[in-house]
Amino acid sequence: MKNTEQNLRAENTAIIGSSLGGLISFYGGLKHPETFGKIGALSTSFWFSNKVITFAEENGNQKKTKLFLLVGDKEGDSMVPDTENMSELLIDLGFPTQNLKTKIAANGKHTESFWKAEFLEVITFLFNLENNERTNN
Repeated sequence: MKNTEQNLRAENTAIIGSSLGGLISFYGGLKHPETFGKIGALSTSFWFSNKVITFAEENGNQKKTKLFLLVGDKEGDSMVPDTENMSELLIDLGFPTQNLKTKIAANGKHTESFWKAEFLEVITFLFNLENNERTNN
């Protein structure tokens, strides 16, 4: 595949997941930026392994990838600080701030209904959608 085709694919391809799916989406997107140009990491289980810090340090300096980190403030003791710490680490590594959105949602819980309620905002950020593109006119 030509390099231009790869870039177009990544530019238009997202990987999005929640909980452990958020962790694998985070991993897949950073490990394979030539395939996934956009990552939605919702309620990511950064607590699952300390190796995620080393992985982020080795793969987090992405210049073209867009990343949306979402966590609710009612998800558990470590979820918010883990997400905030990862966001700060990525910025320190050179991840462009304009390509990273970190949202701490008030009253957000670790549930499918929470992720569903936030999904439109995630997609809107990742794909630069305008308000008029999101309506069903």
